[in-house]
Amino acid sequence: MAYGKDAWKNVKKEQPIGVFDSGLGGVSVLRELVSLLPAEDFIYFGDAAHAPYGERTEREIRALTTAQVDRMAAEGVKAVVLACNTATSAACAPLRRRYRQMPIIGMEPALKPAILSREKPRVVVMATHATLRQKKFARLVARFKDAGEIVKLPCPEIVEFVERGEIHSRALHEYLEERFSSVLQTPVDCVVLGCTHFPFVREAIREVVGQDVQIFDGAAGTARELKRRLREADALQESGQKGAIEWLSSSSDPNYVERLKRLYAL
Repeated sequence: MAYGKDAWKNVKKEQPIGVFDSGLGGVSVLRELVSLLPAEDFIYFGDAAHAPYGERTEREIRALTTAQVDRMAAEGVKAVVLACNTATSAACAPLRRRYRQMPIIGMEPALKPAILSREKPRVVVMATHATLRQKKFARLVARFKDAGEIVKLPCPEIVEFVERGEIHSRALHEYLEERFSSVLQTPVDCVVLGCTHFPFVREAIREVVGQDVQIFDGAAGTARELKRRLREADALQESGQKGAIEWLSSSSDPNYVERLKRLYAL
């Protein structure tokens, strides 16, 4: 399947934007997108049937992500946001080659703003195993390794806590305390949330790391990049009534879409 040059010429500003995640986490990105682009229509798809992506192989993640982006492209979206760091790491580059004329916007851990926030900071990057082991992340670390200390902290179970709706539970707090126990023996300046599920437990993370630690995530930067790309392509919807959101999921749970909506409304 190709989203060719001729197809792009026929793209209309009122066509929706696809937002894809492995489950609930991408809702944190969707909120930033809607805030910055209120006139746009969005289609959100959470692939809960195959979550969590963070424990899958790169090949599996790429295949799952590609299948859903293909479906969104066939339905006529004008751009796709991969609202998942793991899916971005595994599939963004090949998807951009596959859909050369359609903006494919990915996520990247907000390491740059964290590193630049102060002189030689100690930065903890929380993410899934899949994100932390990808070459894309290794290149990002190599770029900033001399500007501060970068500590990788895999926290894959947070995805499952969020998917279960446990964003304030005692079990979550104990899990975070355990994961940070060795890291916090040396003062930490910044924490980077390298998974779109993690902003939903920001409050719990704050309780563990303390009030003086800055917390960064990449959702706002992703929204700004989408807006830039749409404007560049003269495909930005800037006027008219407030846009709509269509909610879709692969989950067998009949209440999953309602869970997406409730999380969005938090």
